[in-house]
Amino acid sequence: MTQKKKTVETYLTALSPEKRAALERLRKIIRAASPKAEECISYGIPAFRLNRKFLVGLGAGANHCSFYPGAVLTTFGRELKRYDTSKGTIRFQPDKPLPATLVRRLVKARLAKVGIARKV
Repeated sequence: MTQKKKTVETYLTALSPEKRAALERLRKIIRAASPKAEECISYGIPAFRLNRKFLVGLGAGANHCSFYPGAVLTTFGRELKRYDTSKGTIRFQPDKPLPATLVRRLVKARLAKVGIARKV
């Protein structure tokens, strides 16, 4: 049996409307913060990469949505206190999305971390 290749669209389509809307919003903010990044599936989740380097990822768990900006989280400690975080991951409820300004800052920090910084 041939397995259908997972795409960002098929991943999002399989989610509940609330989670899909939250991740579509996050996806739009990421795309605006790094317009040259390309979408892909990495480690089974939707992700963005630039110059073949993993930039950030997003996904949905059973009871939450997640944003994966990697190790840059350590420099955003105070701003992330109200979120459930672990190494490289921010979990949030679909009805309480991450602020766009925070997502943009995390993406820009990630760009700098992987050596793709650009003037803002």
